[in-house]
Amino acid sequence: MNPLASWQLWALLSAVFAALTAILAKIGIENVNSDFATFIRTIVILVAAGAMVLITNHWQAPSTVPSKTWIFLVLSGLATGLSWICYFRALKIGNAAQVAPIDKLSVVLVAIIATIFLGEKLSALNWVGVALIGVGAVLVAVQL
Repeated sequence: MNPLASWQLWALLSAVFAALTAILAKIGIENVNSDFATFIRTIVILVAAGAMVLITNHWQAPSTVPSKTWIFLVLSGLATGLSWICYFRALKIGNAAQVAPIDKLSVVLVAIIATIFLGEKLSALNWVGVALIGVGAVLVAVQL
C-alpha cells in the first residue's frame, strides 16, 4: 500500500502542522492586531494552496464544479475564516497551551454532528475516546 494514500499519515501531519500553527501564531501576533494577523495568514494560505493546485496539475474550470459543491465549500470557507478569527483572538489573549485544546473540542463536535447529520457510526470505544478528548481539553484549559 502506498503510504501517501494513508488517511492516518495525512491526519497526523495535519496535527503536527496545527501544533506548529498555534506556536508560530502565538509568537507572530505579539505585536500586531489578531485580525490583521489572520489576514496575513490567509494570504499565505491562498498562495500556498494555489501553488499546490498548479504543481499537482489539479486545476479545473470553476464552471465544472456543481452548485451544491460551491454552496458547501463557500459555507466551509466562511466557517474556516470565522474559526481562524476567533482562534487568533483567543491566542492574542490566552496561552497557546490552553487555547489549542479548547479549539480541539471541534473533534468532539465533529463526532456528534457527523453522527447526527451524516449518519456516521462510532463504536462505544470510539465514543469513550471522544469523551476523553473532551474531558482532556477542559482539564488542560482549566486555570487553577
